[in-house]
Amino acid sequence: MKLVVVGGVAAGLSAASRARRLDPAAEILVLEKGSRISWGACGLPYLIEGQVSSMDELVVYPREFFEKERNIRIRTQAEVTAVRHGARELILANGERIPYDRLVWAAGARPAHRPHSERVFHLHSDTDGERLNGFLERERPRTAAVVGGGYIGLETATALRARGLMVRLFHDATTLLNREDAWLTQRVVERLEQCGVEVRLNEPADPDRVEADVVIDATGLRPNVEILAEAGAALGRTGALAVDEYQETSLRGVFAAGDCCEARHIVSGRAVWIPLGTTANRMGRVAGANAAGRRERFPGVAGTSIVRVAGLGVGVTGLSQQQARREGFSPVEAVIEARERARYFFGRRLAVQLVADRTSGRLLGGAALGDQGVLARIDTLAAALAARMTVEDLAGLDLAYAPPYSTVMDPLLVAAQQLLRML
Repeated sequence: MKLVVVGGVAAGLSAASRARRLDPAAEILVLEKGSRISWGACGLPYLIEGQVSSMDELVVYPREFFEKERNIRIRTQAEVTAVRHGARELILANGERIPYDRLVWAAGARPAHRPHSERVFHLHSDTDGERLNGFLERERPRTAAVVGGGYIGLETATALRARGLMVRLFHDATTLLNREDAWLTQRVVERLEQCGVEVRLNEPADPDRVEADVVIDATGLRPNVEILAEAGAALGRTGALAVDEYQETSLRGVFAAGDCCEARHIVSGRAVWIPLGTTANRMGRVAGANAAGRRERFPGVAGTSIVRVAGLGVGVTGLSQQQARREGFSPVEAVIEARERARYFFGRRLAVQLVADRTSGRLLGGAALGDQGVLARIDTLAAALAARMTVEDLAGLDLAYAPPYSTVMDPLLVAAQQLLRML
């Protein structure tokens, strides 16, 4: 069996590695249009901030690891321009034809807009990071504008401010992080402004026309679906590739994983497009296993994520109250603040939000914000969503306690008790 994987980052290499474990005899080829493989895009803001000294630090595994340790062929700067599924072949930009028996499409996503000015940058690819870093070191800009209030926009605003630039953040909506939570946005804005970032909400801006020495276009992504769609693969309701629970597209023998395809939301049950590195890795493993002949299912996503904004940890999972209402639930919300550990161990305030369905008591989502202790709470809540727990179930959890790590009544349990009273 000849398996070709298009995309040499999270989803693609997870798929290739999983397929290799299950089929030692398979011929596996990974095609990557860039010059690097196996690197972490989530580290790009920290490259700009200076916490990461070079792109080499963001490489997870070198090329030799896959070729020598896992017997996976790697070809970089190999751009696919067409898929001819009837003939089971790919066409590269240089005209070369690559045959396949099974195909994993892990081509990711790209910035939604293309900049038209030398002072406007994206922060999506490895070359984006190198170009922006080089510009900052060479030109020494004093002012910066960031357009977009998602993860990359907030992290990049933080990074540029840490480098001493005066930063303005423009966002075309009234809430940040696509969360539709006014309380969460208020706390994030307060922290950014404390650090000297000027935040302008509900103010659309054209990155090419914003006045600043350097501009970051963080206005969103688009899934790379056009080539496979031209080959006959169906798109879903979000515009990304539609896949079944086995990560197979509408083309038999062609699987998709990562930022190019949809996933089922475990709370709403609907198809969503939430491009995250964690999701890409999980999808890739399932796609690779099934390309190698297994029948493994991808369980879905809750959209669990965490981001650092000017030192503030912001974790979210599941649905906000507004999102839950649109999905047909009757949501009720509790937001509390409590110390994440004992006062005498310098415990800091942690905000926790829980959202549940009034009719069934089922947990639907939530968030956690604080300087410390966010990760443990949001991961626990993500597990509760996967288990379809009710608020009462959560309130009854036997969570660990010791003064250096938590309080007797964990903030999650405080929020659950508050929500139970409201229900």
